[in-house]
Amino acid sequence: MINSEKIKVHFTDNDLLNPTNPVTVNLIGAGGTGSQVLTALARMNHALTELNHAGLSVRLWDDDVITDANLGRQLFAESELGLHKSVALINRINRFFGTNWKAETHKFEKNDLGRVQNNMQSAIYISCVDNVKSRFEIAEILNELKEGRRLYRNQCKYWMDFGNSQYSGQVLLSTIGNIKQPSSDKYEAVVNLPFVTEEFGELLKISELEDDTPSCSLAEALEKQDLYINSTLAQMGSSLLWNLFRNGMTENRGFFLNLKSFQSQPIKL
Repeated sequence: MINSEKIKVHFTDNDLLNPTNPVTVNLIGAGGTGSQVLTALARMNHALTELNHAGLSVRLWDDDVITDANLGRQLFAESELGLHKSVALINRINRFFGTNWKAETHKFEKNDLGRVQNNMQSAIYISCVDNVKSRFEIAEILNELKEGRRLYRNQCKYWMDFGNSQYSGQVLLSTIGNIKQPSSDKYEAVVNLPFVTEEFGELLKISELEDDTPSCSLAEALEKQDLYINSTLAQMGSSLLWNLFRNGMTENRGFFLNLKSFQSQPIKL
């Protein structure tokens, strides 16, 4: 008997494929992974504009300043010590690629009145944070934006979360609400991809018990995160985002990676 089961896919929101203006991106976290993702986004933006796409407009959020422990594992130079990570990275990217991207020197969180800020609105959110509390705060903000997104020009569409331990990590793509899908005879189109906090909430809370105190040196930092785990995750995760733009669809919503055994496992829809 022929198996007629359709392959599950998610078709990219059309506003990302044929935008009038650059697609807005909020990149949250400018550390080991975030600094690498920013460079990948700059390369992606250049490639997209060469393909007559409107490209990307990125806003980088991080309240940390650069310390000695960041040199080597993260993309910072000795001359940048003491500067805000977000400012140093955005200035460098803007000079190199000729972009006009923005830096925020505070956390991606609600203001003192408990309200979502106007500059938090974007089409894509990419989180590269190192604690569970931040993920749940991001999810809360995105749920709030989802409820009122008809009021905004740039409707929020996707959230991509990066997370890792010393030798392993994962990337997970979520939709912010339902994304309208075309009808297809060949594929089963999936309208909603749940948040990482919904699908893996309990696992995240267990992992929160791990030590997340700041490292004072590169040697100490390497005891927590291997030298290449962040950059490998950044490249593979950015490739997933690139495929959304380039192919207009995906069968995978992320992956698990183990750098020690060189194994990668896709997360199917």
